[in-house]
Amino acid sequence: MAPRKFFVGGNWKMNGDKKSLGELIHTLNGAKLSADTEVVCGAPSIYLDFACQKLDAKIGVAAQNCYKVPKGAFTGEISPAMIKDIGAAWVILGHSERRHVFGESDELIGQKVAHALAEGLGVIACIGEKLDEREAGITEKVVFEQTKAIADNVKDWSKVVLAYEPVWAIGTGKTATPQQVQSLAATVRSWPLSMMWMASLLEELLSSQSLWILLMQNTEAAWSPL
Repeated sequence: MAPRKFFVGGNWKMNGDKKSLGELIHTLNGAKLSADTEVVCGAPSIYLDFACQKLDAKIGVAAQNCYKVPKGAFTGEISPAMIKDIGAAWVILGHSERRHVFGESDELIGQKVAHALAEGLGVIACIGEKLDEREAGITEKVVFEQTKAIADNVKDWSKVVLAYEPVWAIGTGKTATPQQVQSLAATVRSWPLSMMWMASLLEELLSSQSLWILLMQNTEAAWSPL
């Protein structure tokens, strides 16, 4: 598998209107972007079509969530098929707000990942521990379980960005340093190949640099390779 480009993503969350997002899009379209960098913006679902129409083709669009089935009586949800139909190619899954505000389980997130990939979307899959979990010394346990639920549902890692969210440093007054983030990254990379679910994951990710770290703060995100 060919090495992945450097990846930069921005999650707009539940912010903006056509006027303000139009201004942001105008700025992004005029920016000089490296050909070696992939840029993706996560737009609110109501503005996904607007973002796809207005953003330059050099910038990808991601939905901020989707459900685990193609269609049905699931009020308020959107499907990967709908996301693709309006021209977006990515979806963010497992974001901390989906986990902790809306109560999404590791199991459900894994099911969403499986369906989104099966439908041809790229997946930005989020992992990360809360402050109480970090202070309790169970960061590795939490992140391991989150990652396992994702990895169990991935066959081709070329369409997956694994994104670490230091949830403990969001809205708590604490700051996640690059060293702390890289420490967690090193932990993920050190998990033994003897773990069956990690074998193909590490083989592909470490050889192709497909694993990336996501630092989310408000509506902005900065990505860096392990």
